[in-house]
Amino acid sequence: MLKKLASCIGEYKRPSILAPLFVMLECVLEVLIPWLMSYIIDHGIEKGDIRLVVAIGILLTFLVVLSMFCGAMSGRYAAIASAGFAKNLRKKMFHSVQDFSFSNIDKFSTPGLVTRLTTDVANLQNSYQMVIRIAFRCPAMLIFSLSMAFFVNSRVALIFLAIIPVLGGGLILIATKAHPIFEKVFKTYDRLNRVVRENLRGMRVVKAFVREAFEEEKFKTVSKEIYDKFSSAERLLSFNAPLMQSCMYICMLLIAWFGSKLIVAGDMTQGNLVSLISYTNQILMSLMSFSMIFVTLTISKASAERITEVLSEVSDLSDGKENICEVKDGSIEFKDVSFSYNKSKNSLCLKNISFSINSGETIGIIGATGSAKSSLVQLIPRLYDACSGTVLLGGRDVKEYNLKALRDNVSMVLQKNELFSGTIAENLRWGKEDATEEEMIHACQLAQADDFINSFPDKYNTHIEQGGKNVSGGQKQRLCIARALLKNPKVLILDDSTSAVDTQTDSLIRSSFAKEIPNITKIIIAQRISSIQHADRIIVMENGEISAFAPHEELLETNRIYREIYESQQREVIGNE
Repeated sequence: MLKKLASCIGEYKRPSILAPLFVMLECVLEVLIPWLMSYIIDHGIEKGDIRLVVAIGILLTFLVVLSMFCGAMSGRYAAIASAGFAKNLRKKMFHSVQDFSFSNIDKFSTPGLVTRLTTDVANLQNSYQMVIRIAFRCPAMLIFSLSMAFFVNSRVALIFLAIIPVLGGGLILIATKAHPIFEKVFKTYDRLNRVVRENLRGMRVVKAFVREAFEEEKFKTVSKEIYDKFSSAERLLSFNAPLMQSCMYICMLLIAWFGSKLIVAGDMTQGNLVSLISYTNQILMSLMSFSMIFVTLTISKASAERITEVLSEVSDLSDGKENICEVKDGSIEFKDVSFSYNKSKNSLCLKNISFSINSGETIGIIGATGSAKSSLVQLIPRLYDACSGTVLLGGRDVKEYNLKALRDNVSMVLQKNELFSGTIAENLRWGKEDATEEEMIHACQLAQADDFINSFPDKYNTHIEQGGKNVSGGQKQRLCIARALLKNPKVLILDDSTSAVDTQTDSLIRSSFAKEIPNITKIIIAQRISSIQHADRIIVMENGEISAFAPHEELLETNRIYREIYESQQREVIGNE
């Protein structure tokens, strides 16, 4: 875990080294100051040597200023190093997530990944800043102060050796009890993010069904759970302060008691006692700071484990060994393919699927909700991999292709497609980065999007809000189809992507496809038979299996499921008339 996290320090090694170096220098200067004060008392004030007092006083002033400068520089470099570490950590995590397959993302969940990229990284940033500054300062100050205390009077300094194990044992006990609670807290944060995300994305539905009170209660429940767990952990950590203060006061009392006896006996000077009390403060303050680090590291340990989980996750999809970069044509073949989202043979959503499609054919897919229509087509561009069997494209197993080349040749308009904040032109160029204006216009004409785009004042420079909220569902679908067409693929898959489009526009899209892109293999998943009845052949899905695969007329005669869907939709059309 530490090795993976340390690799994110990268170009910030220099400030990461300079911060503790300045801290060490600051500690040396702070340890010298009590000893010089002791020297002033014993050799200057008691003997009435004003010149010595003035000289040491000037030296002390210089050391204090230098110590402050070192402290400021250590803080500056620690801030630079921790912010850079967090930046690299986020970048590395984001790049890892980009390589994830859908199944990897399903494993972590979207809210869980968001929490890791924000809250968990912020925790590690704070911890790293403390580690390269306070974590170096504490042991350095402890060692230097303890050494000086023994130099001043070894018998009195033995008090520290008795107190430190008690304090250290207490801190370790508190940390080990609190850590499991923080692990649970961050998992609850994932749930909180999910509740907030669902509420914001579904705000229109919430208001339409007047469910604000229900959503507020849901949020309140999760938020209360986080509060309870954090309170429980903080109650344990609150024992740090009284434990530290008790040890500090006991040390001071013992030093004052034994020190006064030694002064009376002539074995120690007043200056020695003053310096020992100063070293007591330094030693115990360093231990108190150490307890703060324990708290922060206890919280961040859970975050570090969650982040390392993401960095260690290996995508279950990779480029094929053959690394083929050219797809010969748009022919598709499934050979005895079975698939499950959890990779269990006991919960297959596709079972022993076999069929073949010729290049350039238009294929329709229809079936009841949950019949695995989307699951079937997602195996072609390898959004998921089949559990068994073989999926071939252009005569080669899809697992043999370079992933980028494969997906460049298989253009897919998903059921839940996204538009991103930016202009219409910028969204369209997701399909082809260097697309010319003429290419964009042509693709939009095929998708029947050009007319409504030109109705906007800024036309192709019209700004699209995040998620495409300022365009209608039908307009959004047509823009997504145009974006897919710009790739000029061998295979075009439309996963119920004309459901929000009226029947006339749907018909115009199909007609333009037939005339303008006859050589592209087109797979159209639809709920309306009118959207696919003119396809060369139609696949009828039922419970993850192919019930029939034939043209429209043949299916009407031979397939009960298809005929029932057709007759039901025809009755609806007649009823609406």
